[in-house]
Formats: sequence, structure tokens, C-alpha cells
Amino acid sequence: MDDSTFDRLASATLRELMAAIEAALPDELEDIDLQGSVLTIELADGGTYVINKHAASKEIWLSSPRSGAAHFAYDAASGEWQPTRGGDPLHARLGAELAAASGRPLLLAPVKPAG
Repeated sequence: MDDSTFDRLASATLRELMAAIEAALPDELEDIDLQGSVLTIELADGGTYVINKHAASKEIWLSSPRSGAAHFAYDAASGEWQPTRGGDPLHARLGAELAAASGRPLLLAPVKPAG
């Protein structure tokens, strides 16, 4: 994947995650903010998630108060950000963790790249 494709896909993913989480969990959020390539999600219970683009490795990195750190690389075949060390894809992992933290169902769907 070239740099511009990575940047486009990763940026769209961060924007879509922010919009979906903000819409689904407004009462459970202390703050949600996207600054450049870093999405920060602060929950009312005090937990903070940080999701960022890592251009050098062409990955999205997640720092979670529940599961720790994870790295995700885009897989064109599945259309998802897959973990580099096993486990659930980015959207499934983050959705499950935020649903457990909030007590509300949350389904996060991967961004489909524009043709």
C-alpha cells in the first residue's frame, strides 16, 4: 500500500470511528477529539482510548485501558484493519470494549474504501 492510500484509509477510519462513537454513546463520553492523526476517547468512567495512524509502519495503533496496546494493518481482502499479533479486528475489538464499558450495544463497521 502506498503512503497516500494508507493516509486516506486511516484518516477515513478515524473520522468514521469518531462519528459513530459520538452518535452512539453521547452520555458515556467525557470527551472525544480528533487532532491530526490521533483520536482520543475519554469515557465518563475515567478510561481513555487513544487511536492513531502510524505512517512509518502503515498501521493504526490502539491504546486501550482494558486490553492494552495493539497494532492493526489494513487487509484489502477483508476490508478491515486486522491485528498484527492476533485477536479481533480494530472495529470489533473497540466496539466490544466500548459496549462493555458503557453497558450499551455498539457495532462499529469498517469504512469501505472509495473505488
